[in-house]
Amino acid sequence: MAITSFCHRFMGYSMNLKPNIAIDGPAGAGKSTVAKMVAKKLGFLYIDTGAMYRAVTLKAYRDGVNLDDTKALGEMAAAASVELVAGHDQSTKVFLNGEDVTEEIRSPDISRLVSLVARVPEVRKRLAELQRAMAKQGGVVMEGRDIGTVVLPDARIKIFLTALPEERARRRRIELAAKGYYINQRQMEKEILERDRIDTSRETDPLVSAPDAEIIDNSSYSVEEVVGIIINRVLAGG
Repeated sequence: MAITSFCHRFMGYSMNLKPNIAIDGPAGAGKSTVAKMVAKKLGFLYIDTGAMYRAVTLKAYRDGVNLDDTKALGEMAAAASVELVAGHDQSTKVFLNGEDVTEEIRSPDISRLVSLVARVPEVRKRLAELQRAMAKQGGVVMEGRDIGTVVLPDARIKIFLTALPEERARRRRIELAAKGYYINQRQMEKEILERDRIDTSRETDPLVSAPDAEIIDNSSYSVEEVVGIIINRVLAGG
């Protein structure tokens, strides 16, 4: 599996002072929006690890791989080519075996299945290796579900972003509606809670807040307020 190199600038930080920022949290907590804004303000690199798991899930979905067959899923992940290409506007294009799947990996079908693929140890191990390599030089804002605990346990800034299930479901519905997918509130809450159950109960790298992470419940915070909290931590030296 290959990951592209990212060309970017770090503004205001010397090479030996650029911190890595780990943002974890459950589905619909607003991690991507916050992480993108933080990266843009700092001139850091934004890395969406969830997109990598979604790309592998899409491959399994297309190929009809049994999601209970951990061996087959591990072999498929190792053979697939997943590329993340950063744009100038902090957007990230996702390529699966050379095909742009940026929009397709956000479909409700993939959202429902991604936690099942992400629980497979062989898949997680392979993607974690790639994610660490991407953050080796520092100056990244990486978001996911095990960044502060497994992928980047030495990250200087660790944030665990969460919100009430009903609020997360409301935000996710709005996001999907903008893409042409319509799901009622009750169904979305059910799916959110099921993803929480799978993510927090898996044996390998479960979703949990790192002991030294700052927990932010953004149920009533604006995106700008959450971004401000994180930026202030970075400027204060962590």
